[in-house]
Amino acid sequence: MRRTSRFLSCSSILERATNVKDSFWLTSQHSITTSGPDLVNDGSSSVRRKAEYALYKGKAALSVSPVLPTFREVDSGVSRVYKKGCVILTFWPAVGVRKYDWQKKQAFALSPTEVGSLIGLGPAESCEFFHDPSMKSSLEGQVKKSLSISPMKDKTGILLNFSVVNNIQKTNERFSVPVTKAEFTAIRTVLSYVLPHIMGWTQAASPQPPSTATHTPKEQIEERPDPSLEWGR
Repeated sequence: MRRTSRFLSCSSILERATNVKDSFWLTSQHSITTSGPDLVNDGSSSVRRKAEYALYKGKAALSVSPVLPTFREVDSGVSRVYKKGCVILTFWPAVGVRKYDWQKKQAFALSPTEVGSLIGLGPAESCEFFHDPSMKSSLEGQVKKSLSISPMKDKTGILLNFSVVNNIQKTNERFSVPVTKAEFTAIRTVLSYVLPHIMGWTQAASPQPPSTATHTPKEQIEERPDPSLEWGR
């Protein structure tokens, strides 16, 4: 089993649409959706496009979505990654047949290295990740998240088990999502595509328009973890 140590959550804030329950159903129970009516293209250049790969299962729903890194200018005409990108896995518990409690979501942010672990996962291999969203803060150890990915016994796919232990709220939430081989292939394909994007490599290699960013001295730029991605509420 591959095992990674606790990972400090990446430092981007994902502006998620709240109207997730309007996501449409497909007969195969998975979809690529844009969440919320605010994303309807009205011709405005300010419209931001968002997409998710969603799975709706008997015990929980799961969505996979990317968060791109942000850049900040450090010298005239030179910028670097200021907040790292990641891939967000968001879980919702089922409360009935094709019904989910959209208010009780929990999020898990995959780092580029963890994304690489999923991409390279063999048919008989498993892996497990541990996160503390408040590491290196006064709340360290109060919220612990664990995600395990392992093959099903009947070899028809993989099983994602996600748990969140919150000592502050005295809760212990668990999510279990079975993923078929076809669905996992789709997930690994999009992860392979998005990996260089969340690392900032595609942005760095593409021609850049003239910068209008405010110059920030290099010594003031430091990574400041923002746990809001994984607190999920």
